[in-house]
Amino acid sequence: MTEIRLEHVSYAYGQDRILEDIDLQVTSGEVVSILGPSGVGKTTLFNLIAGILEVQSGRIVLDGEENLKGRVSYMLQKDLLLEHKTVLGNIILPLLIQKVDEAEAIARADEILATFQLTAVRDKYPHELSGGMRQRVALLRTYLFGHKLFLLDEAFSALDEMTKMELHAWYLEIHKQLQLTTLIITHSIEEALSLSDRIYILKNRPGQIVSEIKLDWSEDEDKEVQKIAYKRQILAELGLDK
Repeated sequence: MTEIRLEHVSYAYGQDRILEDIDLQVTSGEVVSILGPSGVGKTTLFNLIAGILEVQSGRIVLDGEENLKGRVSYMLQKDLLLEHKTVLGNIILPLLIQKVDEAEAIARADEILATFQLTAVRDKYPHELSGGMRQRVALLRTYLFGHKLFLLDEAFSALDEMTKMELHAWYLEIHKQLQLTTLIITHSIEEALSLSDRIYILKNRPGQIVSEIKLDWSEDEDKEVQKIAYKRQILAELGLDK
């Protein structure tokens, strides 16, 4: 089981208040999005959850413990692949950092390459890969840090729309197969609707959670019609429906 809970979390840089009284929860196996415009503290919130920043007010509890550093897998928008290393060389880095023997690290990586549909590019270099394939490599490298909570900070935003749609469907399969729990930052309503079980709307300055939307798709109604209704609800919550 992997569960994270934020209770009344606030944060400021000096006199600049960034986040105010944030409450949210992600339960095991969920995909939850934090949706909001730029400048409302989304990345600061992720840095708190990842333990990069220390909580100033409130508490963040991951699986019953408040010690967060080194307990989540965090992936940024930029894939940060090392261009001088092959796909294999990139993905075994987390294992080598954890002092796993190189031969064992390679064996473990080879076992999961097929799951991520990367076997054919094992020995290629990042510059030889498409944008979507680079993101798969980055996601596998993130996974091999060994944490079941994934934080994805605009991880798909640099991709073209067709590649993005393909990766969304692929990620949901991987998420289920590997029994992950995922929290996503996005400014894209479409992405939030494509990936999420629930959506938190973050807006204002300092950033505040103003709404939680549970996506309940009905098989009796056309999904595109339902998407339009959810988009209208989200735009209203963001104050963009005028």
